[in-house]
Amino acid sequence: MSLHRIPATVITGFLGAGKTTLIRNLLQMVDGDRLALIINEFGDIGVDAALAKECGAPSCDADSIIELANGCICCTVADDFLPSMEALLNQSPPPDRIIIETSGLALPQPLVQAFQWPDIRTRAMLDGVITVVDGAALATDQVASDLAAVEMQRQNDPELDHETPINELFHDQLSAANILVLSKTDLLSDADKQNVKAKLSRMMTQHTPIVETSAEAAPIAALFGLGLETEAFARSTHSLHDHHHHHDDDHHHDHGHDAFQTVVLSVPALTEPAQIVDAISELAEQGGMLRAKGFLSVHGKRAPLVVQAVGSRVEHYYSQNSAAMPDQDASDHGRLVIIGQVGMDVDALVNRIGGSITT
Repeated sequence: MSLHRIPATVITGFLGAGKTTLIRNLLQMVDGDRLALIINEFGDIGVDAALAKECGAPSCDADSIIELANGCICCTVADDFLPSMEALLNQSPPPDRIIIETSGLALPQPLVQAFQWPDIRTRAMLDGVITVVDGAALATDQVASDLAAVEMQRQNDPELDHETPINELFHDQLSAANILVLSKTDLLSDADKQNVKAKLSRMMTQHTPIVETSAEAAPIAALFGLGLETEAFARSTHSLHDHHHHHDDDHHHDHGHDAFQTVVLSVPALTEPAQIVDAISELAEQGGMLRAKGFLSVHGKRAPLVVQAVGSRVEHYYSQNSAAMPDQDASDHGRLVIIGQVGMDVDALVNRIGGSITT
């Protein structure tokens, strides 16, 4: 076994829990290390990787970001994850650290077990598994801020070969974690935080540290350098023995794939961010929209406006990298990707903000 194995961190959690925000903040805080990312993106739309690349940090290397858009990572370990890991480990020089962001529906255990593959374990070390928990949702006794969106994500993944109930999947993600990251704590009162932590403690069979985060803070020292490979393997093995997840090796599920669509909009420069925030919120409230992500132009601003939405919850900020906007139609046009049910009223959004549907 190599004397130096590259540490790898697995970050899991439901759709909308805050995984991408956490990773973007970690990239900005890394000092001197070269990171590689494996992103198990939902939908073949190329936006999650762009969000990581746009952070403007020296650690962001476009050649070291690999997107896995073929479905839930735990169902495509041999076909997608292992070759991607080998490709990163074979780089010269290799990265100093690897981060793997799973799909929100991924069972962490098969991915953890993949680190014991001989060609991987001799060169990479599983530093730890981090599960991001939506604190604001759990405060209202929900495991995700938009359960309908999570269910639509399940139906829109034709490669998904497990039908684990949502609550059981949540417990699996908790039990696999070396660290729990409680996100969106800036939205919670002190009493809510204590109640949420008490709920998590009751769900856990083993002691697991809980780290609070918000959109502005990611405690890198608490998340990197864990050295908890042996514990991660033990937790994964224990969970696999305790649960049966009804995998279907023949992939004969009816996922209702034809009921969903991805729409790409070319959007002219906005007068102000509120234009797009209000329009997306209205589309979500009408029903049918699952996710929206994009890079848009705003008059008077050199940097692109980054927009991310899950349901009616819309986040936006100006990129630190003025060249981050991917696939621009023109210098004053941006791109917005919307995923949702067939029949959602995208035309109403286009009429409100201008632009056109390109896909």
